[in-house]
Amino acid sequence: MDVRLYTIPGSHPGVTVQMMLKQKGIPFKRTDLFPVISKAVVRGLGFPGSSVPALRIDGEKLQGSRAISRELERLQPEPALFPADPEKRAAVEEAERFGDEELQHPVRQLIWWAFRKNRAPLRSYSAGAKLGIPIGLAVKTAAPIVALDARLNKATDENVRADLTAFGSLLDRVDELIASGTIGGEELNAADFQIAPSLRLAMTFQDLRPLIDARPAGKLARRVQPEIAGDFPPVFPADWLEPLRGASPAIA
Repeated sequence: MDVRLYTIPGSHPGVTVQMMLKQKGIPFKRTDLFPVISKAVVRGLGFPGSSVPALRIDGEKLQGSRAISRELERLQPEPALFPADPEKRAAVEEAERFGDEELQHPVRQLIWWAFRKNRAPLRSYSAGAKLGIPIGLAVKTAAPIVALDARLNKATDENVRADLTAFGSLLDRVDELIASGTIGGEELNAADFQIAPSLRLAMTFQDLRPLIDARPAGKLARRVQPEIAGDFPPVFPADWLEPLRGASPAIA
């Protein structure tokens, strides 16, 4: 099987796909692309859309972590990414949807907003990337890409403050999924792989790490993805974090 993954360094849905491929024991090659530029590259490669992760399997082209999870399950049923029981599978699929549609984008907005404020941490997030040019040069020339990606993702002050206000409820949802046994079980499933990388990326923020670590969600994130590149020093205004601090079970 000839498998090639196109992704962006540090991309949480890209990490999702990599972990599912490894879970299935499917060897693959990875091509890292620059943010924004990736859109033109994947279209130029014949993919129908412009998003990553994009996966080519023996010539077939797939985009999006949820479409990829189902194709991997079809190609190689074991170890399973979804439960055999229909009711349990429906619960995992809904949790996977939540991770993709509700959790993923706020974290993306946080990261691009932060990079606009401080590009220095970019180097730490690029560890292990294969961009075809020295990492130092990529970081030095990243300002236009950061600005454009922040604009494309609507990473405004207003949106990011709203994201932080709502983040506690998203963590509550993850904790509930763990408590119900939908995720965090003995065998990891597609929803575990979908949700954990977004949480783990949020945990690269020193502002957010202790607030997530205090929860079952944080323990799950570290279990699924023990290591992650990137470390961002405090960047969010203190008053923006107050709703999240109040929502943390570790904060009196």
